Amino acid sequence: MLKKSKQSLIMAASLFLLFIIFTVMVKTIDVRPIGPEQSSVGFASVNKFVFELFGVNPLWYNVSEWLGAAAMATAFGFAMVGLFQLITRRSIRKVDVPILVLGAFYGILAACYVFFEVVVINYRPVIFTQGSVLEASFPSSHTMASICIMATAMIEFHDYLRKRRGWLMAADTAAVLILVLTVVGRMLSGVHWFTDIVAGVILSAALIALFCLALQYTEERSGRAGTADSRK
Repeated sequence: MLKKSKQSLIMAASLFLLFIIFTVMVKTIDVRPIGPEQSSVGFASVNKFVFELFGVNPLWYNVSEWLGAAAMATAFGFAMVGLFQLITRRSIRKVDVPILVLGAFYGILAACYVFFEVVVINYRPVIFTQGSVLEASFPSSHTMASICIMATAMIEFHDYLRKRRGWLMAADTAAVLILVLTVVGRMLSGVHWFTDIVAGVILSAALIALFCLALQYTEERSGRAGTADSRK
C-alpha cells in the first residue's frame, strides 16, 4: 500500500472511530425521555433546545424529501451506466472500475441504513400521523444518503466529465446544492434530533473516505500491474 492509500486508510479509520465515540456519547450523556411516548435521547438539553428553536416545518420536510429523491435518482443513473456497460461489454471485468467501486459503496450504504433500522439508538422527535409507531432516527438516513450519493457523484463527474468543463461545473453545482440543502432542510424540518444530523454527517464522511480509499487502492493496483506487464 502506497503512502496516499495509507493516509486515506488512517482518515477513514479515524472518522469511523469518531462516529463510534459519538454514538456511545449519545447513548450515555444527558439521556432523558424528551421524545414522543417518553422516548429517550442523549444530549437531551442540546437536542431539546434545537428542536424548540426550529420546531416542525412541513415545507422544509417536503423540500428535503424531494432533494433526497434527486439524490436517489442520481444513484439510479450511475447504476444504469454500470448495467449498460455490463450488457454492451458482456463481462463484469470490462465495466469501469470506478463504477464497480461505486456499486459496492451503494451496497455498504444500504447495509448501514438497514443496520440502524434494526439497532435503534433513538427515535424521531415527532410522530407523523396519529396511531403511527416510533421511527428510528439515528443517524439521519436522509442526511447520510444525500451526502454519500452526491459527494461520490462529484468524484465520478470529475472522471467522466473532465473534458466537458461546462457540464462538469453544472453537475458539481447541482450536487453541492442538493447535498447542502438536504442537510439544512432536514435540520430545519424538525423530524430529526440535532445529534441525528451530526451523526449522519460524521458517518457520511467516514464512508466517503472509505470510497476514496477503495478508488486509490484499485488505481495503485492497476498501476503496479501495468508496470509489471511493461517489464515482461
